[in-house]
Amino acid sequence: MATAPITDNSPKSLLKTVEGKNDEKLEKKLTILESHGYILGKTIGTGSYATVKIAKSNRHDCQVAVKIVSKFQAPGDYLKKFLPREIEVVKGLKHPNLIRFLQAIETTHRVYIIMEYARCGSLLDMIRRDTFIDEFRSRRWFRQLLEAIDYCHGRGVVHRDIKCENLLMDQNFNIKLSDFGFARGQMKSKNGIAPLSETFCGSYAYASPEILKGVPYLPQLSDVWSMGVVLYAMVYGRLPFDDTNYSQLLKVPSKYKIKLYFLKNQTCLKLVVHLSHEYLYRNEYDCILIT
Repeated sequence: MATAPITDNSPKSLLKTVEGKNDEKLEKKLTILESHGYILGKTIGTGSYATVKIAKSNRHDCQVAVKIVSKFQAPGDYLKKFLPREIEVVKGLKHPNLIRFLQAIETTHRVYIIMEYARCGSLLDMIRRDTFIDEFRSRRWFRQLLEAIDYCHGRGVVHRDIKCENLLMDQNFNIKLSDFGFARGQMKSKNGIAPLSETFCGSYAYASPEILKGVPYLPQLSDVWSMGVVLYAMVYGRLPFDDTNYSQLLKVPSKYKIKLYFLKNQTCLKLVVHLSHEYLYRNEYDCILIT
């Protein structure tokens, strides 16, 4: 005669079953990143469709930054165009003054971008803390930015969103250019013809006159313009243009004057003038040579 299996329906047994199911769910949630050796920590930045967290990387034996992009909240053109382009561009870049790309992980609901973690904040944080940046540090950091952009341009990559908040600091307070969300590759001249960009990229206060006018522009020169704005912001502690007044920004090439205050180092003053003012124009695509 068959007998029914003996089961333990005690509260203790049921609790174990519930706990076991919860553990399985938790394990599934953590498997994606943990299986790659990343343990998520605190949030260090949030946006409309992305969050940045610190993580411990067992593989690299250091802290890393993880950008978590929600596929449900991110715009379609960002997911289909800009995000894949960003990943493709940064995979091929390796320079001491660029935030290093480590890995990209895609799931049904999210994209995880694993990057080098810059623990000392941004250049914007430094300016806010110190009011302005002394000329010694400005010279050092501007040179590092220049070397990073020269490296990118030499490989046909344009950044198109250079600004103080995208210049991060490592533990030794070296500049690390980050956020290649608007970057493009394969922008080298071919047969003497330089490819132009038409997409509005970056922030108004750092945007070149061509971008503000909505006309095709040379993105390499637009990067140089933005670098000049960064240099001005460092040594003066303010932006050269008021980005709250769009009509004034459109007057930059002809009427709007940049207010230059006294600098002890005249070489620095001349460089600020050259990058932020003399760009305005012998012609719309004059090249600025820095020697």
